[in-house]
Formats: sequence, structure tokens, C-alpha cells
Amino acid sequence: MNTVPLYPRHAEGPLLEALADSPAVLIHGPRQCGKTTLARQVGGSMGYHYISFDDDVARAAADADPGGFVGGLGERVVLDEVQRVPSLFTALKREIDTRRAPGRFLLTGSAQVLLAPALSDSLAGRMEVLQLHPLSQSEIGGGVPNFLDDLFRGTFQTATTRRLGDDLGARIAAGGYPAALARPTARRRANWYRSFVDAQLQRDVRDMARVSALDALPRLLAAAASQTARLYNLSDLASPFQLSRPTIGDYIGLLERLFLIDRVPPWHGNRLDRLVKSPKLHIGDTGLGCALMGVNPGLLARDRALLEQLLETFVFQELRRQAVCQETPPAFYHYRDRDQVEVDVVIERGSAVAGVEVKAAATVTPSDFRGLRKLKRAAAGRFASGVVLYDGEVTAGFGDGMFAVPVRALCEGSPVRLGSSALGMARLA
Repeated sequence: MNTVPLYPRHAEGPLLEALADSPAVLIHGPRQCGKTTLARQVGGSMGYHYISFDDDVARAAADADPGGFVGGLGERVVLDEVQRVPSLFTALKREIDTRRAPGRFLLTGSAQVLLAPALSDSLAGRMEVLQLHPLSQSEIGGGVPNFLDDLFRGTFQTATTRRLGDDLGARIAAGGYPAALARPTARRRANWYRSFVDAQLQRDVRDMARVSALDALPRLLAAAASQTARLYNLSDLASPFQLSRPTIGDYIGLLERLFLIDRVPPWHGNRLDRLVKSPKLHIGDTGLGCALMGVNPGLLARDRALLEQLLETFVFQELRRQAVCQETPPAFYHYRDRDQVEVDVVIERGSAVAGVEVKAAATVTPSDFRGLRKLKRAAAGRFASGVVLYDGEVTAGFGDGMFAVPVRALCEGSPVRLGSSALGMARLA
């Protein structure tokens, strides 16, 4: 029987800070990403009692008498999968208002409960929310993420490292779910992802909404995976289904609430008036996407276009997973104008703007910075730096705050200086 190893989580520090001054803290994110493990680890060291609403008895008791259930809880408690008992939020509000003490309730949820106005209003000003993602590459490898700080400082030093090469496709196909990573081969990991999707959609969608065609959701998620890193096009997604476009749009919203897909808004500045308004679609984890599409590391090695498409999503998700360490939470966008000039990932941190372009090749040329230079003009004095991430060996400056940086530097931290040796993460099978 495979055991799931414990990984250090970047969210642990922010979680401890939140528990020190917030009456309630919600960790939300997809199922199996490590929410319960993190909550029990942190809560166990601080004397928290644990209750899961995946347990039928606990869920029925809380549904039947929310006020009585909350009133009978101990001094500090972890309430796991709280989205399954939406009636509990009003009772939690009353209890917090009766005795407002920091760190009383540590909640976890596998759906974006704050999208429901009644729930978000109940705990407004009483609850801090932390999003937990699947594992980042730096968490898997035990490294300290510093790419975002270097990006906003524009301090990438000329350096060298080893190419990821074939290991890049292996990392993309492996994804970041701890239980999948515990499987010994790519085929076994893909089987886990497919089972995970079936189980999650059967369990959580029924709690969230009435879905007339539940069997369409796994196929829709697979269709969304095939469109990852492309502009969101509802007509294209709806065309294979015998369902209306509004229905498919509602189903996409459900998948987004379950953290299985992301729609990334376009970036715009005050002087930018030729922006394409469509969001960009990303699957929530590339391991999940590869499993749904039947893609393995060998296929990625042979199909460069597919590799580049999935690499963009891999980079976007890695940046978001590392962003939990940031004192000022960054916001993520994409840029694309009517001249088809684009930047794959645009990041705003405070008033500063930075851009990341993704390239699966082993070389970078000045023309690869075209979109980043246009973004710099649009952002004017707010622009921090622009990076082309590529599967190469050398970190180098291209002038005007532009840098070519190996993907390994994002995954494992800054590359070593020229002439030194680089340490790499063990290759995934």
C-alpha cells in the first residue's frame, strides 16, 4: 500500500499568522490537495479537535441543529469540508459575535463557498481565507521559492543550470496532487487522476447544484483540458454536447467553483484600448489535464506544440502556488491585443506589473520579448521586469529589464552562478 509523504507547505506560515488574529480561518482548494493534512498538522500541534463533514452522522447533526452543534463545540476546532453544511455559517457567525477570540475555528472547504452570497456575508470581517493549491515544484523538491521576488526586483543574475529536458514533460504529466505523486509510474498516476475526477464530481456537485446531465461533467472537464492555455470559448466547449450553451456555461462555473479549472482575466492599463476581452482558460493541474487527455511524458517529448501548451499552464499554476508566500498577494492576468501580441502571464503586485512569457525551446531570441516590451510600454512606470521562461541552461539579461530564465529556476529556485554545479530534483518515472 502506497503511503502519501508529508510535504512542507508554503501556506503553513500564513495559516499560523491568520489563526493568531482571526476568529475563523478557511483553507479552501480542491479535494486531495492537502487541506486536511495541513489543518490536522497545524491544529494537532495547537490542541484543536477535529470533525469532518464527510462523516454522515456529523453532517446530519449539524444540518438538523446548526446552533446547537456549534454551541457544543470545544474551545478550538477543525471543521473539515464545511461546504457540505452551508447552514452552519450563520451559527458560526452568532458564536463568533458572542465571543470573539482568535483562532477558534479552522475550516476547510473543497468548493468556493464564498461565491455563495449568503455564506460570504455571514462571516464577512470574521474569517480569513487561504487558498491551498496542489503541490508546487518547490514544495515537492523542498526548495525555497524566490522567483517572484526576483521578478519584481528585476534581479536575475547571469548564471547557468542544467536543462530539465525530458524531466520537464515528466513533471508536467505528474502534476501536484500528493496522492498521485505517491504512485510509482506515470500510468498509475494517470489512473489516480481519472478516479479522483469521477469521485469528486459524483460527491461534490450533488451538494452544490442540481445537474441534469452529471455524466457530461467529466467529458466537459476533459474538453476544457484540451483547451488549456487558450482563450475561453464557450461555443467551442459546448459544440460536442447535446446541451445548451447557457447550461454548459453553468457547468463551467461549477468546475471553477471546485478549483478544477481557472478563467484568468485579461490585463489592461489606462492607456491600453485594444485589448481582447476574453479570459484565458487553464486546467487546475497539468497532471489532471494530461490524464484526462491521455497524454504521457513520451507523447509530450514527441509533440512540441502540445508540450508548449501544457507548459504554459504548468508555469501559470506554479506561479500561483508560489504566490502564497508573498506578503502582498499578487493578482494574475494574461495579455493579448488585436494584433495577436500577447504575454502568457501578467502579474500585479501592489502597483507593480511584471510579465512572464513561456517557451518550450532551448533557446531565446530578442524577438521572443515582443509581447513583454509592449506590456512594458502599456504599464509605463509600473513595469518591474519581463521574463521569457525556457527550457535552457543560461539566465541572461536582454536589456530594459528583460531576462531569459530557465524553467528549472522557477521550479527549484535561482540557478547557480556560472561555473558552479546545479542540483536537480529527482526525475519522475
